[in-house]
Amino acid sequence: MTLRPSGEMYFESIYVLSKTKSPVCSIDVAEYMSYSKPSVSRGIGILRKEKYITVDNDGYISLTDSGLLLARKIYEKHTVLSKILTMLGVDEKTAIEDACKIEHVISDKSFQALKKHIERIKDR
Repeated sequence: MTLRPSGEMYFESIYVLSKTKSPVCSIDVAEYMSYSKPSVSRGIGILRKEKYITVDNDGYISLTDSGLLLARKIYEKHTVLSKILTMLGVDEKTAIEDACKIEHVISDKSFQALKKHIERIKDR
């Protein structure tokens, strides 16, 4: 499955929410993302169909192993890109907003190169 940016945002949102709030339900995702309930319901349905999440009888959402792996990858891109931008002098709010856009289009190859470069700089 090729994810669109909105799909990646669902992963990231569920992951972030699950780190701070447990259990997570669709309304939490809708509020966090500022999306309508019907939009979130559709997105959750797609992720569930693809077996990236499970939804229990009470409506609580959990990432499956494959969903968690993907969510961590997306979240790592966001945090590393935000950090790089702030290191370059971009204010935090703008860095976070821009990282959110960049994380959806940057290739894994380019991201790994950026990450490796930042690690070399930190080791100096």
